[in-house]
Amino acid sequence: MSQTEALPQPAVDRADPTPKQRDIAEAATRLFMAQGYAAVSMDAIARAASVSKATLYAYFASKDQLFASLIGTACSRSGAHSVLPTEEELDLRATLTALADRALRFMLEPQSLAIYRVVVAESVRFPELGRAFFERITESSRQNLAAWLKKQMECGKLLTRDPVIAAQQFISLLRTHFYTRAVLGVDPPPSEDEIKATVTAAVETFLRAYAPESPPPAA
Repeated sequence: MSQTEALPQPAVDRADPTPKQRDIAEAATRLFMAQGYAAVSMDAIARAASVSKATLYAYFASKDQLFASLIGTACSRSGAHSVLPTEEELDLRATLTALADRALRFMLEPQSLAIYRVVVAESVRFPELGRAFFERITESSRQNLAAWLKKQMECGKLLTRDPVIAAQQFISLLRTHFYTRAVLGVDPPPSEDEIKATVTAAVETFLRAYAPESPPPAA
């Protein structure tokens, strides 16, 4: 794979992967983490997953396609393309809390962290890895959230500001010290109390910044 090519779209994109697909994905992730993207061969992945080369290639035509599938699976788990509620009567705080909780738990998943570490470690040599991760997960999530926040601004539930910046700020509020700790593999993992406290603080801070301005009191 050259440094100017983009990762291919995964040929196999099942919502419910087969056991062999899961074994292959887990084995590939372990190898990519331990050895780096460039050093891992399809032969090594087949051996680690205890499948034949024919089975491996039946699912994935190349290592590029396999890694693209890992990113695609992560994108599905992140909810980057999920449909957000648009009903005018929705509880904004509760919806933001649910979104923040889902996003933070996705970021802290072992496989999400593993893929992120590989991308960061290899993106200088293989910029297409970083580009694919950014476009399919980071940017997709931001655009989806920004579109939803824009609707909340239009119906008066939030101050009218740049929704893209608002989405960036909301996500950034979740990347606290224990997320960095998790990325670096520093123990211990965050507790449920830490996760809930971070989500609550992020939503509270965001709403304080974007709550609609109250009309001046009547004279």
